[in-house]
Amino acid sequence: MSLELDINGAIKTAMLARQEAELRALRAIKAAILLAKTAEGASAELTAADELKLLQKLAKQRKDSLEIFRTQNREDLAKKEEEELLVIDRYLPKQLDESEIRTAVAAIIAETGASSPADMGKVMGVATKQLAGKADGKIVSGIVKELLAK
Repeated sequence: MSLELDINGAIKTAMLARQEAELRALRAIKAAILLAKTAEGASAELTAADELKLLQKLAKQRKDSLEIFRTQNREDLAKKEEEELLVIDRYLPKQLDESEIRTAVAAIIAETGASSPADMGKVMGVATKQLAGKADGKIVSGIVKELLAK
């Protein structure tokens, strides 16, 4: 519930300041929260983990769209996605850099006893739980592949 209250307050502030890009992103977050709360089988309140997953999903959508728009030379649309991504990133926890991810993955590989690329599923299962919200899954997957191939 705290995320929803934060977003509502930020929407009011953005409206008063007439910040169109920020308002667009905040409204997207609010809409996603309302959809998640009213989804069939969902509880009335979102947990912190649910809020985190929701924000990660929104950020991933913006990153994917940004990539597509850039390949199609649509800088006007790419700029909008980038602006929204910056606002969404403010509500996400700090992401680990590549060296920190490498260290964590190496520890997970040692912990699970993985030795070949065939053990990737076992390593990824632990890594996704430990690094949830802190690292992008594509980056983690690439590092796991690289380390297990050695």
